[in-house]
Amino acid sequence: MPVDSPPALPRIARAVADPASVDTAIRSRLSARAFLDRPVPRETVRELLDLAATAPSGSNAQPWKAYVLQGASRDALVARAVAAHEAMRADPALAARYSPAYDYYPTEWVPPYRDRRRENGWGLYGLLGIGRGDKDAMHAQHQRNYRFFGAPVGLMFTVDKAMGRGSLLDYGLFLQTLMLAARARGLHTCAQGAWLNLHEIVLDHIGAGPDEMLVCGMALGHADAAAPVNAFDTPRETANRFTTWMD
Repeated sequence: MPVDSPPALPRIARAVADPASVDTAIRSRLSARAFLDRPVPRETVRELLDLAATAPSGSNAQPWKAYVLQGASRDALVARAVAAHEAMRADPALAARYSPAYDYYPTEWVPPYRDRRRENGWGLYGLLGIGRGDKDAMHAQHQRNYRFFGAPVGLMFTVDKAMGRGSLLDYGLFLQTLMLAARARGLHTCAQGAWLNLHEIVLDHIGAGPDEMLVCGMALGHADAAAPVNAFDTPRETANRFTTWMD
């Protein structure tokens, strides 16, 4: 007679057998900005999204909606986005047509966030050999966002406009879960707010409904370990710098 499988343990009783691997996935996650031309199986992407869907959300609303772009659909969006980016450079007045779907960044940067932003930007450009005032190189580097940095998989995430701002918090948990699951499988990602300026192009391309708002895009694939840009290590504050201990 077949032996019955033991009942699965409830989530709360499941042990993490290798905490060090979890820590490594967290600490090795980075915003990769150069990828290899190496495909990622659709089933792997589906697995990552299923894992991301276990992220918590207020009242279990699960406000996320994902669009996966590969092959021709990815390339067609890249072509449209690059054309728009070049058009804005030729005629800066067109930039007014491409305003973000929501205010991701503040209208005015204040310390210490302004300082961190500058440190991050110039640190990255310095690594790439892009000097201050080199508008051509800056333009080309920014445009790599719209090429998904060469990644074979592009993802777009939307949320229903009826949802509140708390759903963006839920979305952050979802995206981080996806990115860590990707690291556990030897993949890298880059969450991309740059697509927000071209949200109308994106929404039209993916066939999103009028009730959807673009949250962000993401590049997914195998990072190019030899690319200098992927050696960029963003500085982070320690817990003692942002924590108030209340005993």
